[in-house]
Amino acid sequence: MFSHKTINAETLADADVLLVRSTTKVNQQLLANNKQLQFVATATAGTDHIDQNYLADQNIPFISAGGCNAVAVAEYVLSAMLVMGKRLNWQLADKTVGIVGAGHVGSALARVLTVLGIRHKLCDPPLADAGDEREFVTMNDIMQCDVITLHVPWVKDGPYPTQDLFNKTRLAALSDNQLLINACRGEVINNQAALELFEQGTSLNLVLDVWENEPSINLDLIPHTALATAHIAGHTIEGKARGTEMLYLALCKHLGIQADKKLSDYLPRAELNTIQINDKQDFWQILHKLVLNVYNIETDDQHFRANMHGAEQFRYIRKHYPIRREFSAITLNTGNFADSKAIYDIGFLAAK
Repeated sequence: MFSHKTINAETLADADVLLVRSTTKVNQQLLANNKQLQFVATATAGTDHIDQNYLADQNIPFISAGGCNAVAVAEYVLSAMLVMGKRLNWQLADKTVGIVGAGHVGSALARVLTVLGIRHKLCDPPLADAGDEREFVTMNDIMQCDVITLHVPWVKDGPYPTQDLFNKTRLAALSDNQLLINACRGEVINNQAALELFEQGTSLNLVLDVWENEPSINLDLIPHTALATAHIAGHTIEGKARGTEMLYLALCKHLGIQADKKLSDYLPRAELNTIQINDKQDFWQILHKLVLNVYNIETDDQHFRANMHGAEQFRYIRKHYPIRREFSAITLNTGNFADSKAIYDIGFLAAK
């Protein structure tokens, strides 16, 4: 095992398999001394750090852990919606959510919203063109939604670029009664344009987990955001372990050996393992309580604002992010609560 800070071409000269996370840039320079690499994989959903064209030219198989953090990001977005819904005095059940990007994360979020009965629309032109049979809408339709949440890759060119998808014109078209959440790639929103609008007096409800030019982000934008975090939306212990498990299974398959380990064998018991629901509050009050007991985005927001002073702090916050669990780590006893099924269907476990 090597640190991403010290790994180099000489270190990898004799490697047969290379497994990385997002901090290691895998390219021709890193692999210059290697003539025998058989398999490369990243335990992350994102692949910006991998030169896939180079690997393909060298006939080196590559896989990513696409979808490993989808549940975590969907739960992050739900926490943000509940917090912002309370601040804006919204009834979330009456709102419409526009999901831009219907891949792993967008689909996971759509499933949660369906369970909760929250109307939502999907926008994903590449998937629509590829024959995905789900109903898709245009960005014009998305711009009319109460909540707009972004889950696309960073694409600089081609028929469907996502860089500056929310440029100054599109940002300026948002009202102060809409909510924009970015938990995909920072470059999808033009951060400088957002800052200029804020400085001109425009009111935007902006939740940013990702930023342009990470880790050297525009610090002046932070005070204007409604909620701000350090690219941690997908950082649950389950998401990280799931990514590792996906690589393990893929490598076993590649090597032709039997996989005999499973994720659940290695996850620690959740600190907040069992919650009893006894009160007679309505569904949305209980949901708010449950979700924020497991993950309250405001805690991360407050820590970020208090400690974010430059690139090194951004890296530090990400690297030392505390253990965060997914709903599936929490066992509930809902008793005779009428909406128990919805609570369990978004991921919480039922007590046996």
